[in-house]
Amino acid sequence: MAVIITLVLGPEPWPWAVAAMFLVTGIAHFVNPLRRDMIAIVPPRLPAPALLVTITGALELLGAAGLLYPPTRVAAAVCLFLLMVAMFPANVYASRMPAAPKSMTTRLDVRTAEEALYLAAAAVVFGLGGIQ
Repeated sequence: MAVIITLVLGPEPWPWAVAAMFLVTGIAHFVNPLRRDMIAIVPPRLPAPALLVTITGALELLGAAGLLYPPTRVAAAVCLFLLMVAMFPANVYASRMPAAPKSMTTRLDVRTAEEALYLAAAAVVFGLGGIQ
């Protein structure tokens, strides 16, 4: 299986795998019911929740594209890492909502573990960027 993955994705599958993850999550920012649920978990102290969801979705899609182009790979990985850190408060807020949207009911400890995995994947990509 590893040979097939290497043949399809090349010797460094990490950028492709992380880009695929951000492609899926970026698209989710534009498709209901997930878009509606993401808007609902934007903390109330932040302005224009729908606009913020649109911007973060667009940034995820741009970051995914940036991961696939070697000259921008490291910058894209760093920016996506920072974007995930910036968006994490919405996950905390969602975990504390008395009536969170149905798609956003994952416990905070599980959300935190997922976030750590995504951050680690982005870190691997920008760590690999120096090895060329």
